[in-house]
Amino acid sequence: MIAMLMNCVAEKTNAHSDIIRSVAFSPDGTKIVSGSHDKTIKVWDLDKLELLSEEKTNAHHLYVRSVAFSPDGTKIVSGSDDGTIKVWDSDKLEMLSEKTKAHSDNIRSVVFSPDGTKIVSGSDDQTIKVWDLGKLELLSAKTNAHSQLISSVAFSPDGTKIVSGSWDKTIKVWDSATLGLLSEKTDAHSNWI
Repeated sequence: MIAMLMNCVAEKTNAHSDIIRSVAFSPDGTKIVSGSHDKTIKVWDLDKLELLSEEKTNAHHLYVRSVAFSPDGTKIVSGSDDGTIKVWDSDKLEMLSEKTKAHSDNIRSVVFSPDGTKIVSGSDDQTIKVWDLGKLELLSAKTNAHSQLISSVAFSPDGTKIVSGSWDKTIKVWDSATLGLLSEKTDAHSNWI
């Protein structure tokens, strides 16, 4: 029944040459960014699913696992298996800043804070890190935040909290300024988050 109610408004086949790991809407809802195992980042027009700018080939040395738009839509952040976080101009896909060795293992999730001044990252190294957007300087880090890899991180709408999900089946909520643990739910799912 649900399938009958859902309509596909646009489809792009062969959008990348390998697995697509992450997609995100621009804040104004007119664009989509995609990141892939083919190491590329692409920005698409939502209505036509046509490339809006030249794709960024070899955006990272290894898989691109996470992409997200800034709240104002002018920037894109990407995280990769190469342990690097990069910030891009969303129109031209020119790199604005880069943090090599941001994590010691694959970066699975990156996202901007609601005010666009910070980035949070989660990694296979079980660490959550908060970065200042300006120079990608580390503001805070929580090592051993989970007992297994961190698959997803997000800011609360007011920016005061960060939520993380992990392969340890746990959801945790953190203070975004101190990364102090506020609450957690163990066995939130029967399998990986």
